Amino acid sequence: MVEITHKNTSLRIAIAEATVMVSKEETIEAIKNNLVPKGNVFEMAKTAGLFAVKKTSDMIPDCHPLPVEYTGVSYEIDGLKIKILLEVRTIYRTGVEVEAMHGASVIALTMYDMLKPIDKGIEIQNIRLLEKKGGKSDFKDKYRTDLTAAVFVCSDTISAGQKEDKAGLAIIEKLKSCSVSIRDYVIIPDEIDAIQNGALEHVRLGTDLIIFTGGTGLSKRDVTPEALTPLFDRVIPGIAEAARGYGQERTPYSMLSRSIAGTKEDSLILALPGSTKGAAESMDALFPALLHVFRIFKGARHD
Repeated sequence: MVEITHKNTSLRIAIAEATVMVSKEETIEAIKNNLVPKGNVFEMAKTAGLFAVKKTSDMIPDCHPLPVEYTGVSYEIDGLKIKILLEVRTIYRTGVEVEAMHGASVIALTMYDMLKPIDKGIEIQNIRLLEKKGGKSDFKDKYRTDLTAAVFVCSDTISAGQKEDKAGLAIIEKLKSCSVSIRDYVIIPDEIDAIQNGALEHVRLGTDLIIFTGGTGLSKRDVTPEALTPLFDRVIPGIAEAARGYGQERTPYSMLSRSIAGTKEDSLILALPGSTKGAAESMDALFPALLHVFRIFKGARHD
């Protein structure tokens, strides 16, 4: 199966349609009047569809098992056509399009099976996805593509040439995938003056996003939060909470991170963990959704 553990959960909705065409009006009348020998067609087919939605991952090899939190079935009769509409909802990391289409198809097949004793000319004409919502594709056109970023790696050992940076490069890779231009990439010691001077310089330059990795742990040398907090015009606690919550699902040590986020003038400043895994997971947790902040406090000048 496709790797989805890096994704955030979100509300996922899919609506699928299937059409059953009968060959005579008497079949429609038998359905309406509950005269089909095998039973109530709509109720039996709906029950089969509900089971099918929940069992999709058992039938389709690459589908992930997921929590189905709502399934709705409705029917429309138009002449000799019976339109089946099926909606599935979940809050999960992947969509429910296949679940919706699988359910609609099984409803159509169940109707075919129940009606074939009284109508030999039944056809299943189409099974298709009508609508899907949720996931990053819903937001791909909602973020600006003219944003700039500076990435600071705060580490005494890396700045001294004793270790190689990987966390900063992981952050840059994620930013580039979100169409954010990298204005600067700097390695500095984990010192208050160096951190503050770097942040303020890029605030003056008008850099949209200033990200620091490292210096957010609990050792005496970890001073990034102390250096940045006095600079903020406004703290945005939800950003750090989202990153920690995402990390907490993957390792209990995420609770120890002192990551912070805030604004200075028109710049958003982040302090993320210094480990490669911690930095990468924080970026996965926050981006691209975090870019929406620039439509909130800069939208009037750019939209």
